[in-house]
Amino acid sequence: MKLKLTIALLWLLHLLPFRVMQWIAIPLGSLLFFVVSGRRKVGLTNLRLCFPEWTENQRRSVLRQHFIQMTSTLLGYSILLHGSKNRLRRLIHIEDFENFTVVQDRPIIMLVPHFLGLDFGGMGFIMDHQGSSMYAEQRGVFHEISLKIRSRYNNPQLIKRSAGIRSIVRTLKSKLPFYYLPDQDMGPQQSIFAPFFGIPTATLPMLGKLAEMTDAAVVPVITTIAKGHVVSRYYPAWENFPSGDMLADTTRMNQFIEDIAREHPSQYYWLHRRFKTRPEGEASFY
Repeated sequence: MKLKLTIALLWLLHLLPFRVMQWIAIPLGSLLFFVVSGRRKVGLTNLRLCFPEWTENQRRSVLRQHFIQMTSTLLGYSILLHGSKNRLRRLIHIEDFENFTVVQDRPIIMLVPHFLGLDFGGMGFIMDHQGSSMYAEQRGVFHEISLKIRSRYNNPQLIKRSAGIRSIVRTLKSKLPFYYLPDQDMGPQQSIFAPFFGIPTATLPMLGKLAEMTDAAVVPVITTIAKGHVVSRYYPAWENFPSGDMLADTTRMNQFIEDIAREHPSQYYWLHRRFKTRPEGEASFY
């Protein structure tokens, strides 16, 4: 019942233009910035670690903008769920897609860090192409809505995180592009410490492993929020990757994500405890 009611409410919401949703997100996101104190604290801690040269007012301003843009994307999920293909194409502007097509004779790992527009970028791709991605089991209505959005077109292969790397390898070897979200702290067991904003950061070294095991090209895809639309940009496939050096490959990935986060500082997902796992003997940042 709760799922049906949520879907109905999202249908009503999707009738609004995305630009209007962005206006609504200004007061609503600003309110969330003040009300959701736990996540605000995490976000400010991350920004202090990554941008020590900023003033505290600069960090708070960027994080408030982050809450506003995150709210606009959450409202925009109504369009992802109910919008027509024509409307989705007007909403999602795809740039430099030739960087994907030039390597499409190979397996492709689409490297998709946690920027706010990532689900819009996924929709922009899956509307017209087959693909695969991984998801984590979660509770609640949002999980069901997210799966419905991801499954709207072209019957994508959605792999549970618990299925492990073998399922991904099989998918890539079948030439199904893999939409890979790499940058969360998954704990110490399978991670290595690679620098991110100059901080040793627990990072899964899976990107290099997958590329090596499947001869896959790595094509980064970054989707950012603009006025009235989103922009999904495809970057050139990485050359000389993997290098055979696990730490070097993981560091290269983190450096790329850092570079884009510096370009769009309010749009990287700062509310995750990215630096939760610390080297032995080091105190928690949180």
